[in-house]
Amino acid sequence: MIMCLGWVKSLYRVITIYGQQARKRPRLAAMNYLAHLHLGGHRPAQLLGSLYGDFVKGPLPGRFPAELEAAIRLHRSIDAFTDSHPLIKASIARFPLQRRRYAGIMLDVFFDHCLARDWHRYADLPLDAFTRKVYATLAAEPQLPERLALIAPRMAAQDWLGSYRDFGVLEQVLSGISRRLSRPEGLAGGMQELQALYQPLSADFAEFYPLLENFAQAARAGRETTSLG
Repeated sequence: MIMCLGWVKSLYRVITIYGQQARKRPRLAAMNYLAHLHLGGHRPAQLLGSLYGDFVKGPLPGRFPAELEAAIRLHRSIDAFTDSHPLIKASIARFPLQRRRYAGIMLDVFFDHCLARDWHRYADLPLDAFTRKVYATLAAEPQLPERLALIAPRMAAQDWLGSYRDFGVLEQVLSGISRRLSRPEGLAGGMQELQALYQPLSADFAEFYPLLENFAQAARAGRETTSLG
């Protein structure tokens, strides 16, 4: 699939943010937008907080309504659980040694592809209906974080979340990320490696994601119980 130029240019705003973070410290792996949205709960404040986790840094108390703040905290907990999990470390070990500093970025986008591809296995609501709900929630919120507000209209118009069903999209995403890294060569040839590792990495996702679902469900239940108490 050859994506339209407008899609690529619009995505570069997010890629720039990701590249700036990667220059500081590439994470082992982080589930991308779609997984966070799926895992974080489907009420409007939960959907917003699941995305805010990539755009809001620093201490949280008092900055947002309680449910939204809880969703941001869950986002951070999901990232920490993913980073430290042995299955993720084993997935990273599948890549050549010289690639592993950036393998987490590749897993990030690949696992969202796996989720979009196999969405029917993990959700009752069809993917297209779910993404429309997300886009409508974003459009109805007048006070999005600045960087998210800049990209939200294009995210909806060009269906960024649903586009990950197409494996070919990952090539454009990785290419854009590489241009924003301090060492662009870190992702050179990455798409070819993902193609070669497609089956084992897909198996890794299928093994890991249910564990992550259980973790997120338990974390949400614990936070809701605490708030009710």
